[in-house]
Amino acid sequence: MRVLFVGDVVAHPGKRILKNKLKSFLAENAVDACVVNAENVAAGLGINFSSAKDIFACGADCITLGNHSFSCPDYLRFADSEKKIIRPANVSYDWPGFDEYCIDLKEKGRLLVVSIMGQIFITPVADSPFRYFEQNIERWKETYSPTNILVDFHAETTSEKLSFGAFVDGKVSLLLGTHTHVTTADEKILPCGTGYITDVGMTGTTTGIIGMNPDASLRRMKDKLPSKYVAAEGPAELNAILADLDINNGKCLKIERIRIYE
Repeated sequence: MRVLFVGDVVAHPGKRILKNKLKSFLAENAVDACVVNAENVAAGLGINFSSAKDIFACGADCITLGNHSFSCPDYLRFADSEKKIIRPANVSYDWPGFDEYCIDLKEKGRLLVVSIMGQIFITPVADSPFRYFEQNIERWKETYSPTNILVDFHAETTSEKLSFGAFVDGKVSLLLGTHTHVTTADEKILPCGTGYITDVGMTGTTTGIIGMNPDASLRRMKDKLPSKYVAAEGPAELNAILADLDINNGKCLKIERIRIYE
């Protein structure tokens, strides 16, 4: 099973490069399943219905979210009806929406996609990802009979992501970090067969600061004054992970960083 996971899509530049580049990449590389993190696609914060529709039209089979899941109120309108969009699982029971989705690829197997959020330096506060995983891994197997499992681990610190990677090694096929918007150069296959990267990076313009206009960040960090983030414009890049997964034992056979420029 060949899987492409696209890092956090940010605002219009991120949507634009998806529209122009994703379908051809999927076809040229014989990708079986495509998962896209899009928690910042709606003008840089959250997701709305039109953006979700555009991303699916580009070739995505599933969309994952993160701590900004509800930053765009429009998501509340369709959170309980669109099963292919999943928000973090280990959060308040009052959150609407879905937290797992299984992609059935027939003879290529079944890919279960789960979104889990970290606890350190990130809000809203989530329950322990370690405990949540322990409590649900057997249920996932019984409910979906997945040949492979992909976890989008939406977290801030490298230490928490590395720790969670060690914890789930051999139990999932891919553990892919999101949230920081900065690609790390540590993609690898862990000792027990799980494909891992600390952060996939973002899909959006590189002219700003993590996809946002630099003025707001400078006002916050240099002047120590509040400032509303505004999405940056400019040439975009698509950051992703391409992985080959064994449908017989659930292990990752190959993992590769992908960067496509506009």
